[in-house]
Amino acid sequence: MRPRLLLASASPRRLSLLRAVGVPVDDVLPANVDESVRPGEAPRAYAARVAAAKAGAAARPGWLCLGADTVVHMDGRVYGKPDDDRHARELLAGLAGGWHAVTTAWHLIGPDGGATGGEVTAQVRFRPLGPSALAAYVATGEGRDKAGGYAIQGAGAALVAELSGDLSAVVGLPLDPVLDALARHHLHPVHP
Repeated sequence: MRPRLLLASASPRRLSLLRAVGVPVDDVLPANVDESVRPGEAPRAYAARVAAAKAGAAARPGWLCLGADTVVHMDGRVYGKPDDDRHARELLAGLAGGWHAVTTAWHLIGPDGGATGGEVTAQVRFRPLGPSALAAYVATGEGRDKAGGYAIQGAGAALVAELSGDLSAVVGLPLDPVLDALARHHLHPVHP
C-alpha cells in the first residue's frame, strides 16, 4: 500500500504541479501559520522556516505531509504578496529591469514523524517595465496572491526577460528534489 500524501498548502499551483507529474495527492490542508518575516531574517531562512511550519501544522500520524513556501527577494529584501493593486505596482516596479531571486523551500514530514527538506533558488530577470505595462499586468489580477505580485506560468511570463534555474521552483515547488524525497518514502508518480 502506498503512503498517503497531504499537501499543506493553499496554492493551487503546487497541487497542479504534483498532479501534472502524476503524484497522487490524497488531501489538501492549507496550514494557517504566521508568515511574517522576523527582524533580521534572511529570505532563504524565512522560506525554510515557513515551509517547516506549514508541514508541522498540518501533519497527520502515518501520512506524508508536504509544506512549501516561495519567496521573491532581492538584496535581502522579501517581496511578499501584494496587499492591493497599488502595492502590486510598487513590488513589480522594484523588480523591473533587473535580476531577483525566487526561493522555494519545501519540508516533508514522513509517516514516522522524521523530516527532510531543502530549498531551490532560481534567478529571474524582468524586462524594463513602464507605468502602463505595470498597470496592465496588475489589472489582470493574476498576481494578487503571489509572492512578488506575479505568476511566471501565466501572463506574468511577459514580464520576464530571462530565467536561470528551475522553473518549477519559481512556480512554487521544486519538483526534482521533492520527487526524490517522495520516492525515498515509496511514493512514486502514477500515470494512467
